Amino acid sequence: MKPVAPSILLLALLYAGSAHAISLMQAYQAALQNDPGYRAATHEYASGIENEVLGRSALLPAVSASYSSSRVEADVVYITNGIESPTRELDYRSKSAVLQVRQPVFSLEAIARYHQGLAQTSYATAVFASRKQELILRLAGAYTEALFANTQLRLAEVQRDVFIEQRAVNTRLFDKGEGTRTDMLETEARLDLAEAQVLEAQDNVQTTLAALSAIVGQQVNSVDDVAAEFRLAPDAALRFDEWRDIALRQNPDIIAMQFAVESSKEDINKARAGHTPRVDLVASYAKNNSDTLNTLNQDSKQKSIGFQVNIPLYSGGAVSASSRQAVAATEKAKADQQATTDKVLVELRKQHAVVVSSVARLRALDKAVASGTMLVTATEQSIKGGVRINLDLLNARQQLYTSRRDQAQARYGYLLAMLKLRSAAGVLDADALREVAAYFR
Repeated sequence: MKPVAPSILLLALLYAGSAHAISLMQAYQAALQNDPGYRAATHEYASGIENEVLGRSALLPAVSASYSSSRVEADVVYITNGIESPTRELDYRSKSAVLQVRQPVFSLEAIARYHQGLAQTSYATAVFASRKQELILRLAGAYTEALFANTQLRLAEVQRDVFIEQRAVNTRLFDKGEGTRTDMLETEARLDLAEAQVLEAQDNVQTTLAALSAIVGQQVNSVDDVAAEFRLAPDAALRFDEWRDIALRQNPDIIAMQFAVESSKEDINKARAGHTPRVDLVASYAKNNSDTLNTLNQDSKQKSIGFQVNIPLYSGGAVSASSRQAVAATEKAKADQQATTDKVLVELRKQHAVVVSSVARLRALDKAVASGTMLVTATEQSIKGGVRINLDLLNARQQLYTSRRDQAQARYGYLLAMLKLRSAAGVLDADALREVAAYFR
């Protein structure tokens, strides 16, 4: 029997790059421009950072100007000693112009609005950082899914082609009287199953590429492969406690909730400010012409500057109710903060465990692939010596393909777990993605 070398063919196809494949970093740059979710996040961020300006405006002067010009028709009757004079008809134009500047001097509400604006801007910044990490994870997930689907397709095609070759070998042996019909039927059954797996893998490739295309905003036909030499990242050596300390300091979701609590506290201060006086410095300049009947045909200019004090006395219990409402909202924000922290730490522990376990799993699968390759070669030689049969070779090849598939899946899962681990720690950025992109070619 002419031996078939599936391991050589398998390696050649698995690591054959595509001339037009999109790299992971190219996909990332395209996603920054085209991903709808990320574009929405950028606009949300642009809106959120304006809260600092809005809060600061409560402490700055407010300048207003007004101007009026009206035509006045009036009938005037003068009464002297109970005697009315004849009615005097007046028709004139009245003009008034006022410029006013109001500068808060003491306002607890304005101070609270300023601090809240700072907290809301910091919250928006942290949320945007989280959205950027989310984009990297979605992109990397879609990219590795497309790559794994492509790997499964090529494995299925190699397996099918080997079965086709095996069928031809069995046919030649049967024609020479050296083979059996059982060998032919066994190979034919495996070939039919392989054909179905190829069709399923082709559909899966199109589905995953479509999902990736939606993120990058352009048609993606193929992606880069993982390089033949696969190394483990040094970050995997960090202990969980070290990752935990990093996450508590840098995770954007935790940071965002800290600023959400601060913002809620300022709502309490704003509500309680309803019981405190407000002092403003007010300066105005007014110019009038025939402002009233008493100043008919008179021009006047008036300048004034002074303090205005507003003291709230009673508002029907609204201030107290608003204060209690703000306190309740703050307690809720604190509970949400704790829930977010717990969720982040659970995800961190999960991904850290995946990364650590993946190291041992990858090494075991590397050995399984090497053993499977040697088993196929040994089985081919045993068939020549009459020790093994055709079914043994088919099973050996099936075991090799399964090991190759599991190895590829473990590699992609390891890279994705490293990104998720960094995301939970709050250190996932373009540089981290670039390190993972170095695994591809």
